[in-house]
Amino acid sequence: MELTLVQQIAVYALPVIFAITLHEAAHGYAARHFGDSTAYMLGRVSLNPLRHIDPVGTVLVPLVTLALGGILFGWAKPVPVNFGHLRRPKQDMLWVAAAGPAANLFMMFIWAGVMKLGMSMPESSLMLPMALMGKAGITINAVLMVLNLLPLPPLDGGRIAVSLLPPRLAYSYARIEPYGMMILIALLFTGLLNTVLWPLVNGAMGLVSSLFGL
Repeated sequence: MELTLVQQIAVYALPVIFAITLHEAAHGYAARHFGDSTAYMLGRVSLNPLRHIDPVGTVLVPLVTLALGGILFGWAKPVPVNFGHLRRPKQDMLWVAAAGPAANLFMMFIWAGVMKLGMSMPESSLMLPMALMGKAGITINAVLMVLNLLPLPPLDGGRIAVSLLPPRLAYSYARIEPYGMMILIALLFTGLLNTVLWPLVNGAMGLVSSLFGL
């Protein structure tokens, strides 16, 4: 079924907002748990999407990528984390970084449940929208989870790598961070990001779909 742009926006709006903002909120919850209250004091340890929405990253960029038909891409306002305030900075960095992708994995299961429910309902006005929104939720969370797990600072996967590497290597690797977003954009425009990302995204989506019998 071919959707118009307006229909696509209606289907993807909630999944995109919750995928991006809950990802950031999860970082804030994890940071607070491991000893850094920076995000909490700034009101960012919250499930309220309005506290995390970035007008460009959460609204404009996803709309543009959706219209162009590429990878649905976006971001929220990053949750501030002072890794020096964590009880064990190097070790706890792993858990704070992993909390965001873990939130996306959890949401993939939630949206798979929504899709399953929509598909199993008697034919009604809610059946198709629920199924389509569930599928959109699985897709966007899979993309964000896999993208953020790429081992490139400042992405979560890069911070996980820094946490796991020996101190000297971790220090050298962390120095890539100021250039990380430029590298990511270069990979996006050369098409290499799609080549790396989509097999992993499709694998994650396939796994969740098989678990729910979709």
